Amino acid sequence: MANLNPEEQVNNMSQEDKDQILESFNNFKGYLNKQVGRAEKLGMGDDAIVKAAEKLADYLAKNEEPKNREEKVLNELWNNAEGEEKKAIASALVKMVQQEG
Repeated sequence: MANLNPEEQVNNMSQEDKDQILESFNNFKGYLNKQVGRAEKLGMGDDAIVKAAEKLADYLAKNEEPKNREEKVLNELWNNAEGEEKKAIASALVKMVQQEG
């Protein structure tokens, strides 16, 4: 997410790397935590980090199949949310990984 274009960053990953990240929800949270940490070190504010998380979530919802129950729930929530609801989901995910890290 430190890259301001998370879609490009994910597109440049190998399928093996994507599969490893999405293999378990803990792996996904670890990846997100690492990207949030990088973004914070680059001086990105919370709004920019949440916006990048929204872009990442959009990409995942459109291009990757959920690999576990947690990802399926997030995918369903994301696909049924609109505008501010998506921002709230992305914000909650960012806060969750910030607190765990």
